[in-house]
Amino acid sequence: MTEHDVIVVGGGISGLTFAFESARAGRSTLVLERSERIGGCLSTHRTRSGYWFELGGHTCYNSYVGLAGMLDACGMRPAVIPQGPTRLRFFDGDALVPGSNLTALLRLLRWGEVLGSLPRAVTAKKDGQTVQDYYSRLVGRRNYRAVLGPMLSAVPSQRADGLPADLLFKSRAGRRKDLPGNFTVKNGLQAVPEALARQPRIEVALGEAAVRVETQGDRYCVTTGSGRRCTAGILAVATPPSVAGSLLGGVAPGLAAQAARVGEALVETFGFAVRADRVKLPVSSFIVPLDDAFHSMVTRDSVPDPDWRGFALHFKPGHSRDEKVRRATALLGISPSDLEEPVEQGRVLPSPAPGHGAVVAEIDRLCAGGRLCLTGNWFAGLSIEDCVQRSRQEWGRIAALTGSPTG
Repeated sequence: MTEHDVIVVGGGISGLTFAFESARAGRSTLVLERSERIGGCLSTHRTRSGYWFELGGHTCYNSYVGLAGMLDACGMRPAVIPQGPTRLRFFDGDALVPGSNLTALLRLLRWGEVLGSLPRAVTAKKDGQTVQDYYSRLVGRRNYRAVLGPMLSAVPSQRADGLPADLLFKSRAGRRKDLPGNFTVKNGLQAVPEALARQPRIEVALGEAAVRVETQGDRYCVTTGSGRRCTAGILAVATPPSVAGSLLGGVAPGLAAQAARVGEALVETFGFAVRADRVKLPVSSFIVPLDDAFHSMVTRDSVPDPDWRGFALHFKPGHSRDEKVRRATALLGISPSDLEEPVEQGRVLPSPAPGHGAVVAEIDRLCAGGRLCLTGNWFAGLSIEDCVQRSRQEWGRIAALTGSPTG
C-alpha cells in the first residue's frame, strides 16, 4: 500500500492537467495510466527517421490560454511551432473535389436549397438542438446529408447528427497574441503530456489499470489490475465515461449513474508516413470523404517536411487492417509498399446527447463539497482546451476546499 496526497486515474491531457495543478500546489500526485504510454487522445507516432505525425489531436490555437499557461510553466514555449494555413478538401469516392476550404464547400452545396433555407436560418438557435437539426435549418436537409453532415462528423471522428449543436464549435474570450494563431510543438502534441508528467511531485505508473475504488475513512483506496493498492485524500477520475461509471459504482453511485448517461463512440485510426515524392495529393490539412469507410484524413502537411508526408485516417469501426490499407493507398495513388511504419490505434470518444448540460450540472452538484473529482473530454467539449479548463476548474474547487494554492 502506497500513500499519496492525490491519485489521478487516467494519463491523458485531462488527468495530467489535474496532476500538474495539484503538484504545483505541493501535493504528491500519483497518475495511474492503463496503457503503456501517456497522452490519451494526444498521440504522436515518431518514426525511426525522426519524422512524426499525429494519430489524435493535431492542432492548438492561441485561444487555448489554459494550455498556453502550462506550456509556459513547463518551459515549453520555445518548442511551439506555427502550423500552416488550414486546407480543407473533400473526396467524392476516389475523386478529389476541386478547390479547398470555402471554394470546395461552395462547389458541393445545392444553392437553391440554401436560398430556400434562409428564412429558417435567421431564427436558428443551437440551444437544445442536435447538430443535424440545427445545421439542416441553415443549409437544407439534402445539403446537410450530402455535404455538411459528413464535414461535421469529421470533426469529432464520429457521426455527429445526434450530438448537441453547441458542443462542436465555440468562441473563446481570450487569445494569446504572443502565440501563432494555430500551432503545435516540436516532436508532436504528445510532448505536452510528457512534459507535464516530468514535473516535480508527479509519479506516473504506466500499465496500471484502476479496477476498484473504495473508501477507507476519509481516504480513497484504488486497486489496479496488477494488485497494486494506493491511497490518497483526493481522487480525480479522468477516464471515458463508461470507465468512470464502472469505477465509481461502489463509492459514488449517483456519479456513476450520471456517467452512464453519456454515450461513447469507437474510432479506429490508421496512420503512416510516405516518402514525399510518392504522393500526388496536393498539400492538405484536413480531408473529408462525402461517403466512405472513414470520417476524415488528417495530414502532417501543416508542418511541412522536405522528405516525408504523414497521414492519419480515422475509420468507422469494423474494418480490417487490409481494408484500411486498400482504402488509404487507393486514395493516395500509392502501393502498400510505400507505407512507412503503418500504425493502428483505437480509442473511445464521448458521444453526448442533447441535455448533456444537465448531466454535467448534476455531476458538479454531486461533487460539490467533496474530494472526488471527475474530469475528461466529456464535459464542455472534445478540444484540448476544454479538457484543460475542466481539470483546472476541478482543481480550483479542491483548492478552495482544502486551502491549497492555485496556479
